[in-house]
Amino acid sequence: MIPIFLDRLFLTIGDITKQKVDAIVNAANESLLGGSGVDGAIHLAGGPSILEECQKIGGCKTGQAVITGGGLLTAKYIIHTVGPIWKDGGNKEDELLVSCYRNSLAIARKKKLLSVAFPAISTGAYGFPADRAVYLVIPFLLSYCVSYSVPKMIKIVCYDTLMFNIYFKAISQASKRNHQPM
Repeated sequence: MIPIFLDRLFLTIGDITKQKVDAIVNAANESLLGGSGVDGAIHLAGGPSILEECQKIGGCKTGQAVITGGGLLTAKYIIHTVGPIWKDGGNKEDELLVSCYRNSLAIARKKKLLSVAFPAISTGAYGFPADRAVYLVIPFLLSYCVSYSVPKMIKIVCYDTLMFNIYFKAISQASKRNHQPM
């Protein structure tokens, strides 16, 4: 794990379902009833109570976020957010992606959660170009860290070395621009 920006933003490679944080963020679909990728892994590892809570919520719109218990996971909570499906970049995909992070962090702040872990929302099955997503998300997260003190730790959990390198490059460039030590 590489600490970035005032010891609050962390970047790592790993399994998001095994993160020791207060909440993990699920890259969910609008039904909240499970799917593939991160969503499927979280539902599988967390057990049936997550699906039961999601059924009671009844869905979530793209860019929005909701919270459930963590089921059998180490994390006490799961913040489910629905990322945009990439079409061509002209359908508010950028705004919706940043909204996923903004709304997830608003829930974490409201619940006074000290640590939260994010996957690379929408960059898998939803086809959002990884470089574009990361270069939108990192400036938002760095700005968030300046504006808010909670959560104390925001972790980005990459599923592979390629995604880690994309994030690392973006964080390095943003840190240089903002004169922040890495």
